[in-house]
Amino acid sequence: MDPKIYGVPKLFLFLLLPAIIIQISTALPAKHQSSSPSNTQINSNSVLVALLDSHYTELAELVEKALLLPTLEAAVNRHNITVFAPRNEALERDLDPEFKRFLLEPRNLRSLQTLLLFHIVPARVDSPNSSESTQHNTLSNHRVKLTSSGSGQVVVDSAKVVRLNDVVRPDGVIHGIERMLVPRSVEEDFNRRRSLRSISAVLPEGAPEDRLLAPAPAPGPGGPHGHFDGEAQVKDFIQTLLHYGGYNELADILVNLTSLATEMGRLVSEGYVLTVLAPNDEAMAKLATERLSEAGAAEQIVYYHLIPEYQTEESMYNAVRRFGKVRYDTLRLPHKVMAEEADGSVRFGSGDGSAYLFDPDIYTDGRISVQGIDGVLFPAEEAATPVTEAKPVAKFIAKPRRGMVIP
Repeated sequence: MDPKIYGVPKLFLFLLLPAIIIQISTALPAKHQSSSPSNTQINSNSVLVALLDSHYTELAELVEKALLLPTLEAAVNRHNITVFAPRNEALERDLDPEFKRFLLEPRNLRSLQTLLLFHIVPARVDSPNSSESTQHNTLSNHRVKLTSSGSGQVVVDSAKVVRLNDVVRPDGVIHGIERMLVPRSVEEDFNRRRSLRSISAVLPEGAPEDRLLAPAPAPGPGGPHGHFDGEAQVKDFIQTLLHYGGYNELADILVNLTSLATEMGRLVSEGYVLTVLAPNDEAMAKLATERLSEAGAAEQIVYYHLIPEYQTEESMYNAVRRFGKVRYDTLRLPHKVMAEEADGSVRFGSGDGSAYLFDPDIYTDGRISVQGIDGVLFPAEEAATPVTEAKPVAKFIAKPRRGMVIP
């Protein structure tokens, strides 16, 4: 007799186990399944391989930048696909430059993925046989309409198909189209972010009139219409620094030597976001006394460590892994701080003046992010100078970008 577990024979459980595993795997959300690389080999005669090797080089490059290869490999393994591929000219010259910059910004990766998946139908779609229009679901969960005129002209949505059945493979087909298709959701996201660039911040008294601050790209814990108690949030993150240990010098500068804590609180109250690159006490101790003794010097140093966007250790690391080098705007225009991957972490600056992300996510509340670093950063032209002459503090805040990629 077989041993039993709660009245069930072990042999029965052993035979039932494969079926249970299959049911669990099919019940997982599709987004989790497609996020991991496909383990199935793609046939060299696949339409996906043909796309990457085709004359639609601009589209193929965007697919790779959007990290969509695992998703498309999984789609090809499940069913045929149809790709409506814009001509290279449509992406190189005809696409609005500002819209293209928007798509290539790391924070807009989701929009780029949605845009590209809007061009792919998870089924084989040949030329319509009549003038009747047909609608097809795409991998972006939007629908496209395919119509054919009496003269044989095929149109997908409002874009003409200029190369019908340009590439045909056993698992799919590629139709060349005259221009990029843009789903409404991506267009709305682009217009919303563009409109944010024209919004000016409510500034503390005495601040220069040309100081601009990027609004938060998404509502924080208080909701889109709620009031943010910025002073309380700044006080909370400073207390967190003190309790964390090793960041007392920066906390002292923010509270006692300058009025930066108060100013940061006012900005956060208006709904803006900040990332603080916080030098630890060991790094601050290496500063020459003259660096902090001049009027306004402490403010200049701190402003260079404030990024006017919300970044976490994960988002920064993903950005440098994807693009190599990224420049982030700081509150001290026109200076930017450069970040790159180094030794499995994020390194800011270069050479002897660089600093590593040492204590990640010390404080993250959706509005303020504090990342501990092991050095004090200076703009490149100041890094080699042991003592700098204090200059009037240029209190600017940059445009709403999640870093600028360095080619």
